[in-house]
Amino acid sequence: MKRIYLSPPHAGELERRLLLAAFDSNWIAPQGPDLDAFEREFAEEIEVPHAVALSSGTAALHLALLALGVGRGDRVITSTLTFAATANAIAYVGATPVFVDVSRDTWTIDPDLLNEELTRCARSGARVAAVVTVDLYGQCADYDRIEAMCRQRGVPIIEDAAEALGATYHGRSAGAFGACAAFSFNGNKIITTSGGGMLVSHDRDVAERVRHLSTQARQQAPHYQHEEVGFNYRMSNLLAALGRGQLQTLPDKLTRRRVVNESYRAAFADWPGVAFIPEADYGRSNCWLTCITVEPSLFGVSREQIRRHLERCDIESRPVWKPMHLQPAFEGCDIKGGAVAEDLFAKGLCLPSGSSLTEQEQRRIITAIDECRANAGPLGCVAVG
Repeated sequence: MKRIYLSPPHAGELERRLLLAAFDSNWIAPQGPDLDAFEREFAEEIEVPHAVALSSGTAALHLALLALGVGRGDRVITSTLTFAATANAIAYVGATPVFVDVSRDTWTIDPDLLNEELTRCARSGARVAAVVTVDLYGQCADYDRIEAMCRQRGVPIIEDAAEALGATYHGRSAGAFGACAAFSFNGNKIITTSGGGMLVSHDRDVAERVRHLSTQARQQAPHYQHEEVGFNYRMSNLLAALGRGQLQTLPDKLTRRRVVNESYRAAFADWPGVAFIPEADYGRSNCWLTCITVEPSLFGVSREQIRRHLERCDIESRPVWKPMHLQPAFEGCDIKGGAVAEDLFAKGLCLPSGSSLTEQEQRRIITAIDECRANAGPLGCVAVG
């Protein structure tokens, strides 16, 4: 039986045609017309004036921090419930991550706890160089509240929108907030360029600084002149051609992922102990991944028992992100709160949510979870079939 993946790439004839056209044009070097076009079209899609296509979303976060002058010894506050790249980028520049718990209502950084941490740092004289918000699983953080408290203290915001292309907050696109924002085009994201990312900003100077650093910080000269250390972080023209095709199909991909999400919600509506990541009333999620929490005492089996049973059925699922304050790499970093993120990690499961997921495949997933519950014994799930 064919394996069902969590969020596989979804490309078709349009992407193939654009990629081959770029190949045939011999624009195989890192720069080229498709790269310029992809940046322009992406910026237009999210209504932000400046975009720089990069090799990954992590590169976008790294250069965003550098462009804002964040460096060694600085403190950067971010959500503890996120992928490691968010915290890794902070470490790259020599800064210290300070983790804040999430709100149970949104799974994004808790504005009340963030405000408490900003106040504590101000009173102690500890400089906060930036706040990196995380639009988790395609849901925007609460930017009205976060921007107000950061503006009051003169702290810039970097929006980690890696998972959130197509999501909105009060009608504004994810990526439109803060000093700049980072997107990921990894193979499991809403759209993909195989690997790749994008930095966007309303500030031309920030975007141009990132563009300069991403091309080895080469100066304008007939020879190779470098006055500072740069990085080889630019996206290639070929991958940008693929991205242009993916961007054109974004509306269909968003529609399909929401249908998948709604189908799960309908199927699990009467299942005790199963809840979904809430959709905040201030915005619209892109439904990148459908995430559930499982209360074993009510459902009969645990998150981990379900995950293992799905794996036996050749269905990929994953736990919710392990909080950064629990990761050995960031042991000893400050954490504000943490109990909510720990609980979500203990009970949370990401289900297959790709835009290419068929109705038959989704029925297979739902049936497998139902079988897991029905066949649970004293040692947990048993294999079925």
